[in-house]
Amino acid sequence: MFPSKYTLDQLNIGSKGTIVEHLGIEFIEIGENYLRAKMPVDHRTTQPMGLLHGGASVVLAETLGSLAASLIVDQTVSYPVGLEINANHIKSVKSGFVYGTTSPIHIGKQTQIWQTTIRNEADELVCSSKLTVAIIPKR
Repeated sequence: MFPSKYTLDQLNIGSKGTIVEHLGIEFIEIGENYLRAKMPVDHRTTQPMGLLHGGASVVLAETLGSLAASLIVDQTVSYPVGLEINANHIKSVKSGFVYGTTSPIHIGKQTQIWQTTIRNEADELVCSSKLTVAIIPKR
């Protein structure tokens, strides 16, 4: 599904100077129909009680879904923008890394829907998120 012209190095370099870099998110795998990244659970991503901040999980999910959407649209004629996101926070995490994996639920001409699961290092579900992306024509 993803064009083979994209590499992990390109995705990670393209995130320099953004919230993605600030939170330590690193793209680690491009699969046939999924994109995976990891994010540290540290001072950048926790809330005052020392737990992974739900907002950081949402940033990871939106980053994965939006980037995945951008990889499959013809960027010379359109671009994807997040329209709506929801997240269910299932389990808390205090340290280590979390791993997000996104895959498509729907790929249409005007919208895409991406499902992201975030898991801890023990492969336990931490968060489940769904992102709706609008495909906007360039003018």
